[in-house]
Amino acid sequence: MPGEHFLQDFHRASDGTSLYFQLWGEGEPAIVLCDGLGCDGFAWKYLLPELRRSHRVLRWHYRGHGRSDAPADLHRLGMPYNCEDLRELMDAAGLRRAIIFGHSMGVQVALEFHRRHRERVSGLVLICGSYGNPLDTVHDAPMLKNSFPVLRRLVERFPKMTGRLIALVLKTEVTMQLMISMELNREALQRNDILPYFDHLARMDPRVFVRTLESLAEHSAWDHLGRIDVPTLIIGGERDRFTPSWLSDRMAQSVPRAQFMIVPQASHTAPIEEPELIWREVEQFLRDGSKPAPT
Repeated sequence: MPGEHFLQDFHRASDGTSLYFQLWGEGEPAIVLCDGLGCDGFAWKYLLPELRRSHRVLRWHYRGHGRSDAPADLHRLGMPYNCEDLRELMDAAGLRRAIIFGHSMGVQVALEFHRRHRERVSGLVLICGSYGNPLDTVHDAPMLKNSFPVLRRLVERFPKMTGRLIALVLKTEVTMQLMISMELNREALQRNDILPYFDHLARMDPRVFVRTLESLAEHSAWDHLGRIDVPTLIIGGERDRFTPSWLSDRMAQSVPRAQFMIVPQASHTAPIEEPELIWREVEQFLRDGSKPAPT
């Protein structure tokens, strides 16, 4: 958009880790976009242009994701660091408060950020995510939870070898087509929309992935849902197998006055499968539902 305000920069976190962020647009309330695990922004491809027309929007990369560095100490990964990084980035971007959007893992980041820094949150938009312990519910089965310890030990012991193997597998067309066919909505998804995710995941340090996933798997904001005191929109995908839609339903029943939407036939990548449908719901929420209730 000609003349649009845009800034991209790096912020050095308190422990020295360099974090990448982008800042678009103008207007209140401000918006922050929080990605899923292993993502560097692909899920916001269609929502971002709409949001930045009338809002200031901050998009950022987690530690070891996208253009952000991994910390020198790889133990400094996971939920507590994501939340403190976000607080610092909001300060650097001049955002006093914002509506926090989360997709997938970003839902847990948004919920935990509200727990720790509720004075910085003016609303929540939670898309295709869980309130906690997501390995317990992938495909509504314990298979991934049970196999994760073995995967982590392999990655920690042979990081270079597993990194090369993962990159080789992810870069094959067969892998991508299998993922699209088995997990996503092929009819609603463009190949070029999901390709950036595979490209980014293939470049990640696998130790960053498994250590971040371990923190995610151990985290839960279930006990905090009833304390959420800001307008909240929760969106689930009817065919989401990574974070099944019943999680979104349960979350909506637990968050006071939450608005709730299930996207028909959508999978875990609902924001890029049904962007127009989701944007209409988000637009209405921003126009009406995100305003504080009269006292």
